[in-house]
This record gives sequence, C-alpha cells and structure tokens, in this order.
Amino acid sequence: MFRILRLALSFLMIASQLAACGFQLRGQAEVSFNSIYLQGQTLSISKALRKNLIANNIKVLPTAENADVLLELSSEQNEKRILSLSGGGVVKEYELFYRVHYRLRGAKDAVWTQEQIIEVRRDFSYSDAELLAKQGEEARLYSDMRSDVLNNLLRRLTRFRPSSTADDAVTKP
Repeated sequence: MFRILRLALSFLMIASQLAACGFQLRGQAEVSFNSIYLQGQTLSISKALRKNLIANNIKVLPTAENADVLLELSSEQNEKRILSLSGGGVVKEYELFYRVHYRLRGAKDAVWTQEQIIEVRRDFSYSDAELLAKQGEEARLYSDMRSDVLNNLLRRLTRFRPSSTADDAVTKP
C-alpha cells in the first residue's frame, strides 16, 4: 500500500515538473490555409507528408484548381561522405546527408517562392567487422533524417502566408 502511494506521489511530482517547465505535447500545426496541392516528384517523404497534412486538417487536393497553396517537391538527395580514416586508410566514420528541394506558391500568387532546401546531417562510426549492424544503423539514420526533414517542412508550412498580390509572393524562410 505504501509502495503504491509512493509511486503515485512520484508520478504527480514528475507531471507537475513537466507542466511547470512548459512541456506540451505536439498538437496540430496552425497554418494559414485549408487546402494544398502537392506536385512535382514523388519523394520518399511524400506519403508521410500527405498523411501529416491530413492529420492537421489540411485538405490534400488532386488538382491545383481549388487549392490555397501549391507545394512543388523538386528533388531529394542522399549523400554519404567519408568523415575520417584510420592510420591504415580504413574508413572509421561516415557523414550522411539528406536534402529535399521544394518551393511554394499561393493559389493567387503569380510567382513561386525561391527554391528552398532542407538538409540534415548525421555522423556514424563504421567497422567492416560489424557490416550488417552498421548497414542497419545507416538505414535507421536515413529514416530518422527523413522524419526530421518532414517535421521541418511542416514547420515551414506553418510560417508560409499566401499573399493576395504578386508583389509579396516571394517570402523568406
């Protein structure tokens, strides 16, 4: 009985500390538009992007006709660079990059925004002796990087304000 009371008291203390520090669960994104049309290439994040937009009550339309905003996904790039070598010339660390190129336009805007790039980078150690484990780690890192890019793109969409005149069509990131 005393153990349960102590556990409940610990839980209440942790919950009150989280509330006091301003912790808040991620809610829906506040955007200035109701519908979007996705065009351009189908990227590895396209399906997850569509799912997140729908979860945030943004209609993903099949045509650009009634869309408030047009999002063009231009390209994505995966890159792997050697970060460090051992004294014998064997790779010890790699640097992974994942980039997505995109641009936006309000339905009433005459001009697209300047193409923007979201890039994330991760380092990971490498060993030929643990080849399968390192390949799995690399795949997980790329998956996490895609998730980070997706979240970053959603944050940028919340800042985008479609204008009603062509003069304000180009916005800064």
